[in-house]
Amino acid sequence: MKKALGFISLFLTSCLLLYVVLWINFPEQWNGIKRKVVGSKFLWRETNEHTDDPAPINKSIITSALNLSLPGVTNLYDAENLSVEREDNTTPIPILYKTNFTKLPVWDFEDVYLQDHDARKPICSKSIYNTKDPKFKEAFLPNIQLWLYRGQLNLSEWNRLAHFNNPFGFMEYKYDEIRTAVDLIPKPKSSILLPVLESAKDGCIRCAVVGSGGILNNSKMGKEIDSHDYVFRMNGALTKGFEEDVGNKTSVYVHTAFSVYATILGLHQFGYDSVPQDEGIKYVMIPEGLRDFHWLRGLLEGKMATGDFKGVRPLSFFKGHFNESRFYVLHPDFLRYIRNRFMPSKQMQGNYWAMYRPTNGAFALFLALHTCDIVDAYGFITEDHHKYSNYYFEKFKKTNVIFYINHDYNLEIKTWKELHDTGIIRLYQGQKNT
Repeated sequence: MKKALGFISLFLTSCLLLYVVLWINFPEQWNGIKRKVVGSKFLWRETNEHTDDPAPINKSIITSALNLSLPGVTNLYDAENLSVEREDNTTPIPILYKTNFTKLPVWDFEDVYLQDHDARKPICSKSIYNTKDPKFKEAFLPNIQLWLYRGQLNLSEWNRLAHFNNPFGFMEYKYDEIRTAVDLIPKPKSSILLPVLESAKDGCIRCAVVGSGGILNNSKMGKEIDSHDYVFRMNGALTKGFEEDVGNKTSVYVHTAFSVYATILGLHQFGYDSVPQDEGIKYVMIPEGLRDFHWLRGLLEGKMATGDFKGVRPLSFFKGHFNESRFYVLHPDFLRYIRNRFMPSKQMQGNYWAMYRPTNGAFALFLALHTCDIVDAYGFITEDHHKYSNYYFEKFKKTNVIFYINHDYNLEIKTWKELHDTGIIRLYQGQKNT
């Protein structure tokens, strides 16, 4: 009996070794997932920031073939089909780790995104959607899926998104942990964030996106900002006491869990003790990392959060004004699309590739570009940022902008200026050159 068991054990070990050898030496086209660089034709900005040598895939990472049905589609596929579970025999792929890659890994499906058939169809003749700029027009996807919500994250979809680092996907995370949080996110009654106002005879939606830059100090832009149909703000959206320069109206508040938590603590001295609470306000969350999904569970279950926010009750930051029907979570596809097509940084080609992402302000501005027809930006970083304090609420103590490694501020300076010069947005650049 012992001899038989020994023979079986030896046989199974040999089979396992043979399998590993075959896997490592298989031609790449049979490994299920291949790699390629995103074609430069999709980039809005002319750039040399991509190389022809993406991060090498470690063959010890075994990935399964994706179960995607993409007949005749190059960069979009239907979000509606995700409501039907396509589990079959699909299982979560082995977890991919950032440390396995020396630079951003770029997959064959890197530039494939969910589409939304119910996306807004503008009737405004002046709409950004009708731009004549050829580069922006080619990169712009008007039907990109904006929102993440329950019913979207089946196993096939997980196996696609698990190849991208957060906030662009779910690399390093566990399926059950993320899906538990996603299944709590309500599906919006309408995928259209902001309706055309009845008073808008031309059918145009006019939006202001307000950052926190010191360029707004003594700008007297408050009245102009509030004259827009809708006003986007993010992070520490402090208005009390600064209305003359920044206005006091907030229609859309864009945030991460950390930005809500940190700004309320940091700006408490200014009387900022909760997120904006304007009537009918829309809250839009950027799922920045695992801690955001822990925060989401606490927020949507009305309980204390876990993980990094253990002991914190997210609902308390809304002072009783939270409403699920006005709460949205940005989809990783939208965030990756913004990074890939509009804001690719040289930082993605280095050791710190996984740290880079556009700022919350950048995501808020591009959300406005996919939501509104006419967009004006205030308080965003400009070439002469050194002339101003870091924040508009620093009236008596000036601090300078710190160029943290997780953002590419020089790229954002160039991007906002180019969007302005091509007429996509109107960028406030100070009193002398508005």
